[in-house]
Amino acid sequence: MQASLGTYELIDAGDDRRLERFDGVVVDRPAPTALAPRRAASAWHEASARFTAGPAARAGSWTITAPLPDPWLVRLQDVAFELRPTNTGQVGLFPEHEAHWPWLRDRTRERLPEGPVEVLHLFGYTGGATLAIAGAGAGVVHVDASRSALAWARRNAERSGMADRRIRWIVDDAGAFAARETRRGRRYAGLILDPPSYGHGPSGETWRLADDLDRLLASCATLLEPGGFALLTAHTPGEDADRLARRLTVLRRVTTDRVEMGDLTLVARSGTRLHLGAWARVGGPR
Repeated sequence: MQASLGTYELIDAGDDRRLERFDGVVVDRPAPTALAPRRAASAWHEASARFTAGPAARAGSWTITAPLPDPWLVRLQDVAFELRPTNTGQVGLFPEHEAHWPWLRDRTRERLPEGPVEVLHLFGYTGGATLAIAGAGAGVVHVDASRSALAWARRNAERSGMADRRIRWIVDDAGAFAARETRRGRRYAGLILDPPSYGHGPSGETWRLADDLDRLLASCATLLEPGGFALLTAHTPGEDADRLARRLTVLRRVTTDRVEMGDLTLVARSGTRLHLGAWARVGGPR
C-alpha cells in the first residue's frame, strides 16, 4: 500500500524559532532570523518535535513526544520528500525554494523544442529542484558531496515516480566536478547552485562560501551555454540579494540590471514573514 503524502505549512515564527507543520507533525526549531515576537502563542503548544541547537559546531538534539509517521512524507507540487530529523535540525526539505520551481520549469520547456536540455545542479542535497526540472523534461546532473544526501535524493525520486528520469547522481566536491567538466568541454543549458556557508567534500575538501563561491562561479562560467539560465541561492548571513546578483554576473557576463534578485521568504499562517536567505537568477524568458 502506498503511503499517503502530507503537506507543508509555516504556522508562525518569532523569538528565534519557527513553528511548522509537516504532514500533521508540528515541528519547533531554531530560526535565527525570526527576531520579532511570536504572533500565535497558543499554537506553539501543539509541537510534538522540538530541536535544540548544540554548542558551536556541535550536533543538537531533538525532543519528540509523539511517534513520527513511518514513512514521513510531504509533497510539494509534484515532488515527494521523505523526511527525517537530523542532528543539524534539518528534516530534508527547504520549502522556501519551491517558489523558483515554476521559473526553472519554464526555462526548461522553452528550450525543449531545440533539443535535449541538460542542467547541472551543484549542492543538490535531497533533490527538490532536480526533480522539479526532471519532471519538466530536463536531463539533470545532480552533484552533492554527501553520499547520504545523494541516497536520500534518489529515494525522493522513487517516491515522486521519477526514478526513470534522466538524472545522473554524483557524489563529488562541487568545485572539483566543475573543473573536470570544464576540461571535458561540457556545456549546460542551465545551472542551479545552493551552496552552504561551510562544508566538506567527500575526500576532505573544505568549502567556505565567502572564500570559494566566486572561484566556483568563474569555473562554471565556461559550463553555461550562451543564453543559458542560472539560479543561485544562499542562506548565509551577509549574502543578500544584491551581493548574490553581483556574484552571478560572471556566469553570463551581464550587468546586475539583467539579473533578477530577491529574498528567500515564507509567509506564516499567522502573517509573519520569515526571511531565510537570498536568491539571484539570470536567463529569463527567451
